[in-house]
Formats: sequence, C-alpha cells, structure tokens
Amino acid sequence: MREELLSPDREPVETELEVGLRPRTLGEFVGQAELKGHLRVMLEAARTRGQAVDHFLFAGPPGLGKTTLAHIVASE
Repeated sequence: MREELLSPDREPVETELEVGLRPRTLGEFVGQAELKGHLRVMLEAARTRGQAVDHFLFAGPPGLGKTTLAHIVASE
C-alpha cells in the first residue's frame, strides 16, 4: 500500500479545498434549525448592542458541525 495514502499529515491543497467547502454564514449552514435560530438571536442582540458575544460552548459527537459553527460565529 502507498505510504502517502496512510499518512495522517494533510496536504496543503487538501486543507485549502476543505476550508472552501465549509459554509461561511448561518444561511448556508444546513440543518439544526433550532440551534441556528438561537445563534441568530444571540448574534443579532450582540450586534445591536455593539458588543462581542459573551461565549458559546459547542459540544457533541463528531460530525454535528461544531467546528463549522465556531467559524461561522467568529466571522459573523
């Protein structure tokens, strides 16, 4: 078997492609409508006050979108 296929190291090209696949806004994020609604309200309230959002804690098993939501919150 080829060693590069088994290597845990990511290629720079793979990292660039992966980042481009993630949604960048809550509108682009698919699923979890209730969570998106709560996040939207909290982000809008902070934006209206002109302050940063206090904090969020995303927890759960792999594949739920925790990292993606963290990136979205950071950009919003």
